[in-house]
Amino acid sequence: MLPERKNIRLKGFDYSSPGAYFVTICTCQKLHLFGQIKNGEILLNRLGEIVQQELGKIESHYNNIQIDKFVVMPNHIHMIIVIVDAEGINPFPTIQNDIPNVVGKFKAGVTRNVGNAFMHSIKKSIWQRSFYDHIIRSEEDYLKIWEYIDTNVLKWEQDCYYSTND
Repeated sequence: MLPERKNIRLKGFDYSSPGAYFVTICTCQKLHLFGQIKNGEILLNRLGEIVQQELGKIESHYNNIQIDKFVVMPNHIHMIIVIVDAEGINPFPTIQNDIPNVVGKFKAGVTRNVGNAFMHSIKKSIWQRSFYDHIIRSEEDYLKIWEYIDTNVLKWEQDCYYSTND
């Protein structure tokens, strides 16, 4: 029997409520699957390009979700997801407009678009289970996170997700 997983979401918080959320999604075992950083630039490989394309599709799947900022790094993704007030109208009642659902559908979309042939060369799942989130509660917090995402490539070797496994 597997040990019970700890729920890392904020207990009692409604992750479908309007607001800004900082989300980090890591690759399985933090492997460098999306590309590499050279001379302060991210050079995405084919899988990294698929990830970037799927990030671009998120807003078209939801009427009240915006991706304000993102960066695809060699072994993780950072993004600011904003849920805007859509006056309670959900034209797609079968689609839950909450952060865990948005992240789950994004991860599934990437995996689906990678295809079986490419997956055989990876021999692992693309994604680490779950994801990290931070509820952005002030403009100051938002601006710090925006800057962190904006400069993440330049500070790669100081990043907590940095590793030398290629």
